[in-house]
Amino acid sequence: QVQLVESGGGLLQAGGSLRLSCAASGRTFSGHIMGWFRQAPGKEREFVGLVRWSSGTTYYTDPMKGRFTVSRDSAKNTVNLQMNKLKTEDTAVYYCAETRSVGTPTATRSYVYWGQGTQVTVSS
Repeated sequence: QVQLVESGGGLLQAGGSLRLSCAASGRTFSGHIMGWFRQAPGKEREFVGLVRWSSGTTYYTDPMKGRFTVSRDSAKNTVNLQMNKLKTEDTAVYYCAETRSVGTPTATRSYVYWGQGTQVTVSS
């Protein structure tokens, strides 16, 4: 049984930085792709970025490029999301998720295991 737990969310002002972490229980992330998503009130869940555990390579959609960085720490069995130059529109609940898919999965339906989410609130 796999459980994912996000941490590191909070309240901060625009322009600040925040690092989220996702820890797994029940198994390691080895051989899988870990994705980060976010969901703002009244909005659909949005893909943020992913890291391929085996290679460490990452992928981001255009709105995230240059500000967000996804990384994995094999020693700690965690996946991190470093967020810089945060904007008010980044306010959302952030989720980590795991998929057995290959390539560059960006759809929520591709992911099997999800964390409970952590709130990130950016004020002006």
